Amino acid sequence: MTSASVSIDWSRLEEVIERAIRRARSEELRDFAEAIKTLAEYMKTGFREMLDRIDRVEKRLEEHTSILQEHTKTLQEHTKTLQEHSKRLEELSKRIEEMNKVLMEHSKRIEELTKAIQQHGRRIEELSRLVNVVAHRFGVLSEEGFRDAMRYVVEEIFGVAKVEKWVYNDVEGFVYEKPAVVEVDLVIKDREHILIEIKSRVSRGDVMEFYRIGELYKKVTGTKPRLAIVGGFIDKGVEELAKDYGIEIVPIVTRE
Repeated sequence: MTSASVSIDWSRLEEVIERAIRRARSEELRDFAEAIKTLAEYMKTGFREMLDRIDRVEKRLEEHTSILQEHTKTLQEHTKTLQEHSKRLEELSKRIEEMNKVLMEHSKRIEELTKAIQQHGRRIEELSRLVNVVAHRFGVLSEEGFRDAMRYVVEEIFGVAKVEKWVYNDVEGFVYEKPAVVEVDLVIKDREHILIEIKSRVSRGDVMEFYRIGELYKKVTGTKPRLAIVGGFIDKGVEELAKDYGIEIVPIVTRE
């Protein structure tokens, strides 16, 4: 609604009021006419101010409507952009899920390969031990060289970093029934004394000899040792005999 929609002919109204004043015969009528004239002028001024204010309000309303339309348009554009981003995000999420599946499969394959490599590593290590056993057996590797090569096996099996040597001059012949110097590997772990003998091939005689060495150690030191023979080839019946005498047989190569 604008000022153009409310039409009042103020000039015509003023002319009518002036004519009424001139025709008024009495003083009271003239005063009344003057009052009406004053009221008409007041109404004219107030009405014009009201119309001006309405015009300003309508103009501001139009401006706000235009701004609101622009904001609505911008919001629609942002909504469209957000929908596009949501769609792309959904696609990326699907791709990430697919990549995670592939990654899990690769991780599983890597884990399987790692296990296979570890198994191959153990087999290679066992093969290396077996080569040393065979080399010593056929005289390619000396007894000392064989023992040095197998020393890391002993350290690995018993979980120690150092293997010592116990040497005793058996003048009474307790072990070999004649005076002799007795040497044996010694590991002391958690206050437990472990005597270890390394053999490329273990026979029943080796078991009995090692048992007497253990008894000599107990006699000399007052400590009963744990006895273990680390061997390459184990003769038939050796493990049963060793068990009877409380001796552990530790094969150099794992038997499946």
